[in-house]
Amino acid sequence: MNPPRIIIAAPASGHGKSTVATGLMAALAADRRVQGFKVGPDYIDPMYHTAATGRPSRNLDAWMLPPAAVQLVFARAAATADVSIIEGVMGFFDGAGSDPLAGSTAQMALLLAAPVILVVDCSHMSVSAAAVVHGFHTFMPKVNIAGVICNRVGGERHAAWLREAITQYGVPVLGCLPYLPDLAIPERHLGLLTVEERPHAVQTFLAGAREAMARYVDLEAVVGLAEAALPLPLPDSAGPLAAALAAASDGVVRIGVARDEAFCFYYADNLDALRAAGAEVVWFSPLRDAVLPPGISGLYFGGGYPEIYAAALSANRPLLAAVREAHAQEMPIYAECGGLMYLTEALEDAEGQRHPMVGLVPGACRMERRLVMGYREVRLAADGLLGAAGQRLRGHEFHYSTWQRPEGAPPAYVIEPRHPAEQPRAEGFASGYLHASYIHLHFGQDARLAAQMVARCRLWQESRGRAQRS
Repeated sequence: MNPPRIIIAAPASGHGKSTVATGLMAALAADRRVQGFKVGPDYIDPMYHTAATGRPSRNLDAWMLPPAAVQLVFARAAATADVSIIEGVMGFFDGAGSDPLAGSTAQMALLLAAPVILVVDCSHMSVSAAAVVHGFHTFMPKVNIAGVICNRVGGERHAAWLREAITQYGVPVLGCLPYLPDLAIPERHLGLLTVEERPHAVQTFLAGAREAMARYVDLEAVVGLAEAALPLPLPDSAGPLAAALAAASDGVVRIGVARDEAFCFYYADNLDALRAAGAEVVWFSPLRDAVLPPGISGLYFGGGYPEIYAAALSANRPLLAAVREAHAQEMPIYAECGGLMYLTEALEDAEGQRHPMVGLVPGACRMERRLVMGYREVRLAADGLLGAAGQRLRGHEFHYSTWQRPEGAPPAYVIEPRHPAEQPRAEGFASGYLHASYIHLHFGQDARLAAQMVARCRLWQESRGRAQRS
């Protein structure tokens, strides 16, 4: 298969690649089936992609997932689209360390044999932009820098200088976007404001971005580059995600998944892996629902912004009690980051106000000024919901809160040191089939993750059935 595809990248963060990528998706989706992707462990950009295309955007992370799994995630989603647009992460060659092909957008371009369009902020330069483009074009010749979109261009004369200077080095300029302040997406401490929080504003943004791309960018040239992509490399074997998706299903197990403004960080492929392993995903809102969904056999709390909605979450006492009761009945519960915060005894917000939470995880969470972020290599600290003790996994964390770990609290993971001076450290909390941690996982890295979680939920369901019959 050879699906049309293009990567939207930039020399660094802040050049406008998110706006351009989402705008191109919105513009092309007017008469095509467009599939969005995001390189790296981002949750918010894919929300905008999904709003622009009407199709769930997918994360492509070559550090957390083996190369074969990355290619398979892409191929599955791209197979039913007319064109795929992949938004890069950070600067084009920036990834997990000093290696330009370790978790970077450049690595993704090679894994997917995808042409690259470089978005360059030209607001403070003219001919110097050609030097930037030429440097990226020649730094690693095996990567195909196929075109440039100049952003924040001062006017027609500025655009003319840019086109003349850049094209002489063999890279076509596909568009010159003026400074469009109305297309800036508001940000806060964990990135952009989410789609869930501002649906009407998002539609206004998409309409403006769609119009800007149609007016200032050669859309047919963009599609032409995507259609000229070399054959897509595919793994020799189906890979770990395919194994998870092919897992036999012994009946349907209902898993309640928290989703609202406070809990909205989920990988679409994680949910698909659970479904393929025999789960029915049932949404509920910790902000608004007084009861858990009926007939569930497991709970999944993703990341998000519980700190912003701490007062409302704490005030929903019936649901807090329902989660406690589910845990008392030994129902499997999996929680990442914001989910961990929700399950602790209390959450202390930025103003120092303490909000009681569920209380399944001992200790409290407190908002801090320091950001904790990065990829993490971990191993399971004990047998539990996700697998056996010692199983090694890769994940990431990104948070401003800290959990005050009580002495003796059993960890979910041991984080492996990445530098000689570091020591292994405990992370998260696990007890029975409760697993809560700051670590976000992509289930595509190991077929056992989704299958094991669903199997644990199925065992609980069967045990409850036996108890009710006896």
